[in-house]
Amino acid sequence: MNPLHTETLLAIIDEGSFEGAATVLGITPSAVSQRIKALEVSTGRILLRRGTPVTVTEAGEIVAQAARRMALVQAEADARLTERLSRVPLTVAINSDSLATWFRPVIQQTAQRGEAALRIRIEDEARTLAMLRRGDVLGAVTREQTPVSGCESTYLGTMRYFAVAAPALAETFEDWETLPIVGFGPNDATLDDAMRERFIDSHVLRARVSQIPSSESYVEAVRYGLGWGLVPRLQAQPLLETGELVLLDDFPLDIDLYWQRWRLESEVLADLTADVLDAGRAVLATRRADKDAP
Repeated sequence: MNPLHTETLLAIIDEGSFEGAATVLGITPSAVSQRIKALEVSTGRILLRRGTPVTVTEAGEIVAQAARRMALVQAEADARLTERLSRVPLTVAINSDSLATWFRPVIQQTAQRGEAALRIRIEDEARTLAMLRRGDVLGAVTREQTPVSGCESTYLGTMRYFAVAAPALAETFEDWETLPIVGFGPNDATLDDAMRERFIDSHVLRARVSQIPSSESYVEAVRYGLGWGLVPRLQAQPLLETGELVLLDDFPLDIDLYWQRWRLESEVLADLTADVLDAGRAVLATRRADKDAP
């Protein structure tokens, strides 16, 4: 495969459009289109679905994964040849709650090494695996234990969530379907799980759901009394101790998290993986001793 063509494919995937890729690459949209047509001819497959945004086909996922691997190897080789004057780009997918809590030491370690340009994509942990499968990212924090083809999966730990509310709002609690609720966004799988466990009809609650797409601001919205919410133990515990939040029941929700990364010989990716595993296991709970097995 022509490296110029695969670079163009990755630019389209990252930007979501031919026009965005053209801007990043400094060429015309027509030139972008010509490169993709040439790549599709050489592979004998349709690689992209021309829509808004542009998405990859199953064949496109395979080519994108290979292209991302080649780009990482090339960037790592270039960094070594130039004595690390340039940084190796590492794109990973992670959920907002993890980024706001246990993942921060990973950022610190990456900064101290000075080897990588860390590019973080925010997505719900139930959906990050799709980004890995498409070739959007090199590694992902996910709920899924079964590894994507070509990847390895390692248990990180268990994120525990509590159903909490501000004391004044909790005093009005009669049943779940009359209490306002704070969600992270339309694809909040964790909150959906909690609602199913409590037999809450999401259609009944639709008009009473606020959406706050930021982990830190989400906790503040719950603390202010905008609605009850599902808050990670790492963020809820200090507020429970001060009385700024109260528990609504005694049924925490536990979400097992896994780190999936491409099975690729890369020193920089191996360092990132070690940092992720250390950070997760230092803070997250472990429910069973056998969880350490991949």
